[in-house]
Amino acid sequence: MSVSTPPKKDIQESPEAGFGKRPLGKRLIEANTFWIGLVLLALVILFSVIAPDSFPTLFTFQTLFIESSVLLILSVGMTFVIITSGIDLSVGSVLILAGMVAGKVMEAMSGGDASKAGWGVILVGFVVAVVTGTIWGVINGVLVAKAKIPALIVTLGTMGAALATAYLLNGGSDLRTVPAELTKTLGYGTSFGIVPNLVIVAIVITVIGAWLLRTTKFGRYTFAVGSNAEGARRAGIGVTAHLLKVYTLTGFLAGIAGFLSLAYYNSTTISGHTTDNLNAIAAVVMGGTSLFGGVGTILGTVIGVFIPAVLRKGFNIIHVQDFWQMFIVSWVLVAAVWFDQRRRRRRNSR
Repeated sequence: MSVSTPPKKDIQESPEAGFGKRPLGKRLIEANTFWIGLVLLALVILFSVIAPDSFPTLFTFQTLFIESSVLLILSVGMTFVIITSGIDLSVGSVLILAGMVAGKVMEAMSGGDASKAGWGVILVGFVVAVVTGTIWGVINGVLVAKAKIPALIVTLGTMGAALATAYLLNGGSDLRTVPAELTKTLGYGTSFGIVPNLVIVAIVITVIGAWLLRTTKFGRYTFAVGSNAEGARRAGIGVTAHLLKVYTLTGFLAGIAGFLSLAYYNSTTISGHTTDNLNAIAAVVMGGTSLFGGVGTILGTVIGVFIPAVLRKGFNIIHVQDFWQMFIVSWVLVAAVWFDQRRRRRRNSR
């Protein structure tokens, strides 16, 4: 007889779970997020020592958080997908498409120039962006979960389709007429005097994502499907329906990210988002989420987003050339994943 929830032994919420009543210090040392958190802290300290007048400033951290906000939202959705042992290569293109569709709708409602549009038009643009992202997520989910096409192939195809559609909508160029009120309020506005509004939105979404993953049935099912899809199915979980929901969630968040990007950059900035999919995957994996599924945390993803962000910001401040930045950041990613995999194998062999 099937039951509504899987046995607890089938669900592996994270590498930190299941440590029983071992001492806090031992559990902390064995936690994935502990070590990657130390790496992030070490980088912040290093750049603060090297550039004490430039790096540890309010302006630096404000821009660091703002520039990471859009990627963080994409990475929250990617965390859910990768925990299910899936992948979504289309999120960067969906972000671009959502921003483009929203911008075109706001232009159409404003007679061709949306720069002076009010909040009524802006709200419609936001809804359109979210709906566009969600629809694309549903398409991915249907093809992966129902048609049983490998996620890598599906999202590789929809990545190209979404990007091509965005180009077609505006003749192959970026859209540049964005409501000034949107840019001023959400793109560059602050609350409490110092906290960028864009960052507040990203924090709220990240906290909701962490809550959803750690404390709800949706999160437990996500871990169960990634750990053992057939076992989850036998335990009464609708694996197909759940995968559809996960890919829909990822598209939904990509739609929000597209609208936030439009607000911040005052343009669709197509060329600036073409590698967002890879950056999101890298951040999630660097944060300790297993590409084999069943393991991951939102906190780890947050740290994984900020490690390369801090590296790039620090390198820019100390004037390291771009090609060296790319080289070093790439090897830091490889080293972080290697270290994490080595530690996992050592722990599992006990």
